[in-house]
Amino acid sequence: MATISSTTPTTPTPAVAAQELAESGPILSVRRLMWIRFKRNRLAIVGALFLGFMYLTAIFAGFVAPYGARETYSNFASAPPHGLNFVDAQGNFHLVPFVYGLTPSADPKTFRKIYTDDTTKLYLLHFLVHGEEYTLFFGLIKTDVHLFGVGSDAQLFLLGTDTQGRDIFSRVFYGAQVSLSVGLVGVFLSLIFGTILGIATGFFGGLFDIITQRIIEILMAFPQFPLWFALAAVIPVTWTPDQVYFAISIVLSILNWGALARQVRGMVYALRETDYVVAARYVNCSDWRIITRHLLPNTLSHIIVIATLAIPGMILGETALSFLGLGIRVPMTSWGLQLSEAQHTRVLLSQPWLLTPAIFVVLTIISFNFLGDGIRDAADPFAK
Repeated sequence: MATISSTTPTTPTPAVAAQELAESGPILSVRRLMWIRFKRNRLAIVGALFLGFMYLTAIFAGFVAPYGARETYSNFASAPPHGLNFVDAQGNFHLVPFVYGLTPSADPKTFRKIYTDDTTKLYLLHFLVHGEEYTLFFGLIKTDVHLFGVGSDAQLFLLGTDTQGRDIFSRVFYGAQVSLSVGLVGVFLSLIFGTILGIATGFFGGLFDIITQRIIEILMAFPQFPLWFALAAVIPVTWTPDQVYFAISIVLSILNWGALARQVRGMVYALRETDYVVAARYVNCSDWRIITRHLLPNTLSHIIVIATLAIPGMILGETALSFLGLGIRVPMTSWGLQLSEAQHTRVLLSQPWLLTPAIFVVLTIISFNFLGDGIRDAADPFAK
């Protein structure tokens, strides 16, 4: 008669378990896993590189721009793009790029100012040239060295000039200082308000939660653009451009913290009933420790994703306000303020290069969306 032998599973010793774990491969941290997933998204990498380039050039706008933000050339107002050349009129190739002289004249039929290249005058491009003085790092460094230029006797208008004769290429980078930083400042303030109130209302609840949610509902019930205009119109006209800049940042942050607060509140509602939070309460952990050690770290990835997706909205908000004359004021400049000069139909017909800042606005918004999607997929614990 055959006997059936039964075997009971044996629990491996800690040493054996550690050896099997080591043989299975290296243990990757959550941060390392997120980085690996993020690198797989090529669009997110492209967006991050473009944004890095834009913020870097915005920081060193005075160095990258060949002219100052308010430097005008009245003789060359509304000049079309005047690009670089490598081959001259005789067909000779030049290793160093050059520009021709620019001669203004009037069209005998339309009486509009036109510009022609003077092929008898050739100006080579030089690097690290001296020009208008500017400051870096909040006025700590003062210098007049620019990355490139063609000298004081020639003109280099890569993207043309506006109606006052200011170089659009230079003003795009100066405008990026305001347009890109307004988004960061506004989102930073929104993150503070939204995160603190979202965690507080989700964790404590009660009357404070009810009042906060009613305030959020009131803010979200108003149409966004009219509410922006109403708050921006309250800013006194006697304020300095710097004061207007920070006021616009605060206005944008006031109107955007509610959505984040509600999302964080919903996550905290679910997290406060998990086993580790309940166990922390049983061992008499303080509310501050539970919030900072358990709730906030588990919502941090979501907050980062929301921040990257909220910055484009802030940039569009500032652009819209400045475009309508309710935002940034001269002598400061921004992309929206530059686009305000392109409101007329004649611009689309005769001066389309004034719409160049719109290209940078679109590319920046798309890059932020790509970056936000990449971070969201990387932070997803169920992503492959």
